[in-house]
Amino acid sequence: MKTFPLKQPYLVFIACSVLCFLSVYGQEAPPIRNYTPADYGAENQNWSISQDAKKHLYFANNKGLLEFNGANWNLYPTPNNSIIRSVKVIDSLIYTGCFMEFGYWKRDRYGRLRYASISDELKTPLLEDEEFWGILNYKKWVLFQSLNRIYIYDTVTKAFKIINSQNILEKIFKANNKLYFQKRNEGLFSIENGKEILVSDHAIVKNNILVGIYKTDKGVLLATQQKGLYWLTDASLKKWSLKKDVLEGKTVYSSQFLSDGSLLLGTISNGIYQIDLKGSILKHIDQKKGLNNNTVLSIFEDREKNIWLGLDNGISVLNTVSPFKIYNDFEGKIGAVYASAVFKDFLYLGTNQGLFYKKYGSPDAFQWVEGTKGQVWCLIPIGNDLFCGHNSGTFAIKNNEATLISSVPGTWNIKKIPGKKELLLQGNYDGLSVLEKSNDTWNFRNKIEGFDNSCRFFEFSSDGFVFISHEYKGVYRLKIDEDLTKIEELKIEKLKKGKNASLVKYKENVLYNYQEGVYAYDANEKSFKKEKLLSEGFHKNELFDSGKLIVTNNKRLWGFTQKNLIYIEPGKLIETPQVHKIPIPTSARGNINGFENIASLNDNTYLLGTSKGYLILNTEKTSSNRSQIHINSVSKGVLNSAKERVPLTKHAFKSHENNLDISFSVPVYKTYSELKYQYKLKGIYDQWSDWSNSPEVSLTNLPYGNYTFSVRAKIANRSLTNTANFSFTINRPWYLSKALIGLYTLLFIGSIIGTHTLYNNYYKRQKRRLIAKKQREFERTQLENEQVIMKLRNDKLRNDIESKNRELAASTMSMIKKNEFLNTLKKELTHLKNEETIKPVIKIIDKNLSQNNDWELFREAFNNADKDFLKKVKDRHPSLTPNDLKLCAYLRLNLSSKEIAPLLNISYKSVEIKRYRLRKKMGLSSKENLVNHILEI
Repeated sequence: MKTFPLKQPYLVFIACSVLCFLSVYGQEAPPIRNYTPADYGAENQNWSISQDAKKHLYFANNKGLLEFNGANWNLYPTPNNSIIRSVKVIDSLIYTGCFMEFGYWKRDRYGRLRYASISDELKTPLLEDEEFWGILNYKKWVLFQSLNRIYIYDTVTKAFKIINSQNILEKIFKANNKLYFQKRNEGLFSIENGKEILVSDHAIVKNNILVGIYKTDKGVLLATQQKGLYWLTDASLKKWSLKKDVLEGKTVYSSQFLSDGSLLLGTISNGIYQIDLKGSILKHIDQKKGLNNNTVLSIFEDREKNIWLGLDNGISVLNTVSPFKIYNDFEGKIGAVYASAVFKDFLYLGTNQGLFYKKYGSPDAFQWVEGTKGQVWCLIPIGNDLFCGHNSGTFAIKNNEATLISSVPGTWNIKKIPGKKELLLQGNYDGLSVLEKSNDTWNFRNKIEGFDNSCRFFEFSSDGFVFISHEYKGVYRLKIDEDLTKIEELKIEKLKKGKNASLVKYKENVLYNYQEGVYAYDANEKSFKKEKLLSEGFHKNELFDSGKLIVTNNKRLWGFTQKNLIYIEPGKLIETPQVHKIPIPTSARGNINGFENIASLNDNTYLLGTSKGYLILNTEKTSSNRSQIHINSVSKGVLNSAKERVPLTKHAFKSHENNLDISFSVPVYKTYSELKYQYKLKGIYDQWSDWSNSPEVSLTNLPYGNYTFSVRAKIANRSLTNTANFSFTINRPWYLSKALIGLYTLLFIGSIIGTHTLYNNYYKRQKRRLIAKKQREFERTQLENEQVIMKLRNDKLRNDIESKNRELAASTMSMIKKNEFLNTLKKELTHLKNEETIKPVIKIIDKNLSQNNDWELFREAFNNADKDFLKKVKDRHPSLTPNDLKLCAYLRLNLSSKEIAPLLNISYKSVEIKRYRLRKKMGLSSKENLVNHILEI
């Protein structure tokens, strides 16, 4: 299946304005929309048309079954890829007939059409090369017509009954609650109780192909292919002579009796003809006047009374109940319409080529008013007179003839002068001038001096001023003298200048309209003030296009925006103005920007001038549309991959299928209907989206959950009554299933507990480490303190030792001094001659030189100073004598031999001998120092 998007609705008229032309008789045609094979994506020919309950259209196309839902075209090829010749929607099934096959299409839960063959259930084989050109339903039966058989299918029992024919069966018809078919060269037959009954064997029905049979209030009408129309009475036929025999020489291929009681005939090479039951030709539309092609193979009137034409090349649709009728001057004989008026039963058009007229309501061609060649700016009916403002001046129109009454060039507008019935004021290219009525004839009187600017827009205020709007210079307020000859006072109002700004008088108020709003003149304050209600009506939510305002019927005020034609009128029950918006964009209106014009034809019908003719607008037909929006398809898939359709019922999608494409449409086929959509996705986007022209939406990367997609639409400014919904669920991914979430929860709790335990253990270890660290620091501090204490003690001991050593040294030195003194004294005494006297003294000296007592004292002091030294020396060298120990003690004190000699009371050499002997006893070599050895012990 292929899908082809519909182009923007608001661009439709661009094509229509080229394709819709008026007839040679000056008829206004309904809007026409054409679809080419490139638009709908299939082949040229369309043989049959039908419509379902949702207002979707179905076409029997050469390439298959063609569906149109108002937004997209869908093509469904047949199983054998043959041409579909017939299509008929019956209830919810779409029956089709093609080459060697007939059956029905049924929409599946995905929104696609699926084909089911009925012909395969036949026990009787089909004829060779059999094609099925017609399908009808009658009660519970469906009839399929080929060129040689009619198959009657019972939809309840699934049984078949076959009507055979040796001659060609042209077509099958249903009229007057009867079934008819025609056998070539035999006549017209009906089917009753499954049997064929001859209705008429008149030569007309025997030798001419019938294209339609219709039951009317006047009887049964037969339409032939080449012999015109006939009334069937019993078995006889009566020719229906039309008022204009337009069918002469034409070949009619298709027909349709319309709901308005008229007959539409589709021809080969001549387009369509619409005929009423009085025999009048209402319309003739062909390719020159708007159709895609002149050969009409099929005609269908849809539920909204649009006429669909299946053509030999494409499809055309006529909006017959549109509020618009179109008159396009394709040949350029009339030109762009700048003004129009209905005056004394004639319709007048003022164009850039002159003034034209015709009888109002007649199909006659427009006639040119002689002498008016050139640009017409305005048509002003005043009383029993019609004035034509022209580039050449002012014309009075009477009996469709023009008389130049003012040669002042460029008459923009003409207005009554308050209080002066016989005078008129006209605005020209170079100021204001006065027309005067004399002897029932209007003539130019004078130009008003003092103002020479262009006066296209001018109005009288209630306080006697004349206001003039100049697009490039602003708004002037003029005071004209009583004789209307000169300007007494001139002032420029404090209003912004604006492109295409205009001035108009509505309900006795002078209004100035430009891009920023509508301003009204306040006579009391002599100034313009913004008019809130009118400004909102013309400017709120609108794109500015032109400031031109036009008053019609003295009750409706018209304005023009890019998207809408707007008119404001007084409320029926309250004074608040009512704002009406007609959705017709600038491109569709085709008017000249800044020179928009609209004229009242009657209470509800208006003529809008365009650059190629005009539009007729009927405001009573601008009612709301009863169409509804439908969701057509939903496709799922992975992002940026091919999508797969899903059922349109509530659906659940896998977690990775979280990208949806949803298409929707409104079966609206009116040319000027701008269709917009708005959606929301409950569950994630609870607010309505902005309005969009796109009939589809893509929802991407949706998280899991429950959703409801809602879409609504509006046609122009009117919202449709229904909202289409689609509910669905995006399932959780496997890793977020409830079981795994439970497992994740347990793991999470376990991880918390584990983490808590680890942290507890960690902090306990940290605590133990901290305690151990603090303990070590305490022990280290304690040790350091003990070391300090020990150092202090050692220092004290060292000081004590040093003190004792000093005492010992002092004692030793004292002993040495004493012994030296005694030895010196003894030596001196020895030289005395009186030995006897001296001997006692010498004995005393020798006694004091005794070493035992001194030694004992010295040893005690030495042991206190150097505890256990003598014992250590004795333990290491047991062979040492007490004298050797003395010598060791003295050497420990680092005394020299000279200092030791007095202590031992021996000579210096004796000390050296003792030292030598001591080395021997200690076993010291000659290289070892005796004192160092003793100090190391």
